[in-house]
Amino acid sequence: MTALTGQIALVTGASAGIGAATAKALAAAGAHVVLTARTAKALEEVEEAVFQAGGSATIAPVDLTDGDGIARLANAVAERWGKLDIVVHCAAVLPELTAVRDIDQTQFSKALTVNALAVQALIARFDPLLKASDDPRFVHLTTSVASAPRAYWGAYAASKAAAEVLVTCYAEETRNTSKVRVAIVNPGATRTAMRAKAYPGEDPVSVKLPEVVAERLLSLLGEQFASPHRESVNPPS
Repeated sequence: MTALTGQIALVTGASAGIGAATAKALAAAGAHVVLTARTAKALEEVEEAVFQAGGSATIAPVDLTDGDGIARLANAVAERWGKLDIVVHCAAVLPELTAVRDIDQTQFSKALTVNALAVQALIARFDPLLKASDDPRFVHLTTSVASAPRAYWGAYAASKAAAEVLVTCYAEETRNTSKVRVAIVNPGATRTAMRAKAYPGEDPVSVKLPEVVAERLLSLLGEQFASPHRESVNPPS
């Protein structure tokens, strides 16, 4: 028996980076992990790594721009398990970094859909399953620019700020009426493909590995944190 034995966890963006590392950590702790992202092949690689380590997982390729796809996933989880104990929402897209006046509307629309609208869709579809759990937790990964905007980050910052507001409101709506606990976590500078895209000249070795964030998320999920909980993951000393 391990810490999360018998629990069902959904991880979005589970095909790479923080999402993949978190999925592996949750599975190692005993949870059955539902791995979701757009790319089935990458999910299969994470699933195989989970299996090789003795864990259990199910892949569920879903494009978060597809509301019907999110609904189908929720229905599948309901039919198979009847509950959901953990959601760790890692998925996000980074539009081009540019001045607000030059933001590409197509990219901005996609960022708003994936980074904000999908958050509401996930909450809408999975809230009943979370409330069927004895210890439900919803963890949302954010970014520093959501609360401290910087030049040229307008499109991404706006989409992530909107997501933070939605998640915070969800926390306020549920904390006195259910067992759902909500955490908003800023992973900080982490060695991911998104980070490399945003900072192409940065030495990747200078920032922490996704496994550092995953370790902290796993620890947090074992704590009786107050909802809404907020924190940033600092690099190891």
